[in-house]
Amino acid sequence: MYATNVRNLKRNPSEALRHAESAPVLILKGNQPNALLLNLKTTLSEYDEQLRPALAASLFKDRVLSLGAAAKISGLSLSEFIDHLAQLDIDIVTPDQQTTKELGILDSWIS
Repeated sequence: MYATNVRNLKRNPSEALRHAESAPVLILKGNQPNALLLNLKTTLSEYDEQLRPALAASLFKDRVLSLGAAAKISGLSLSEFIDHLAQLDIDIVTPDQQTTKELGILDSWIS
């Protein structure tokens, strides 16, 4: 296993990525282990089908990725990814004040 510190990782991230292709890379902060860098194609290939949708859902939930980008990372079609989010009770649309106002107007029209 290759180990590097944060300073070297900032200076030359490509080196850590090259090492990660063959084995996990330990990232040290000071002299203490802080993170583990894994190559998704080689290290986790047998778990790929389970990890990619979970990672994509987490990134979408935290609003790091759009719905389309998260679906691509997940390896699922857009409709399959939407179903996956529904199973996890993750809202596709985050209601805001405008949404609340529009729902109130819609309710008054329906009544």
